[in-house]
Amino acid sequence: MEQELINKLLALPGEVIHLKKGEFLFHEGDKAEHFYIVQRGRLSIKKFESTGHIFALRLVGKNNVLGEIPLYETNTRSYVFNAIAREDCSVYCIRYDVLEPAIAKDHSLAIAMMKIYTLHMRRQQAKYRDLLLYGKKGAFYSTLLRLANSYGVKRDDGIYIDIALSNQELAEFTATSREGLNRMLSELRKLGYVAYDKHHLVICDFDALIDLLDLDIETIDPNISNIE
Repeated sequence: MEQELINKLLALPGEVIHLKKGEFLFHEGDKAEHFYIVQRGRLSIKKFESTGHIFALRLVGKNNVLGEIPLYETNTRSYVFNAIAREDCSVYCIRYDVLEPAIAKDHSLAIAMMKIYTLHMRRQQAKYRDLLLYGKKGAFYSTLLRLANSYGVKRDDGIYIDIALSNQELAEFTATSREGLNRMLSELRKLGYVAYDKHHLVICDFDALIDLLDLDIETIDPNISNIE
């Protein structure tokens, strides 16, 4: 996220909320009143299905925003996802009745907010596309690519994912069970495509994952194909 935009948003009247790991910033269906900017820590954005399945959509870290979807809703607005602190977090909260007049007055802020909304929609659509077109395996492989684009650190042995994710968390990004995720991960480890460095994944062959998805590496846009 551009720092200039973040600075503009932080200059608006608001308040800081501190969350402990596991606490909800908001629940799906809660009345939506605030737009949020993460100042410290990370939050997981998840969808809870009636079947009991959990679909993780984003990891929102420092200088990223959330709560943009209910902006300008004319009816009773509510949050469409759940935001949960993955670790201790600090979040700056701006009321919609403060943000909306500011957007109306500042043309550049209005354009920036439109870009944010469009970008987040494109990222969500890409995740749903991968799940529908490529199935569970494709969704898992593309999740690894998104992690590499968001948290990847290039090393001699591959791309080190600089965030420790449990198999349960990976399963939620893939919309599958932990058992199913374990099997897919085991297959990739046997092929030598991924490995572990303590609790961190290492993608040993990024191009091989691209080939498994039958995608040209040049067509993958890191700005869209990421986990944030």
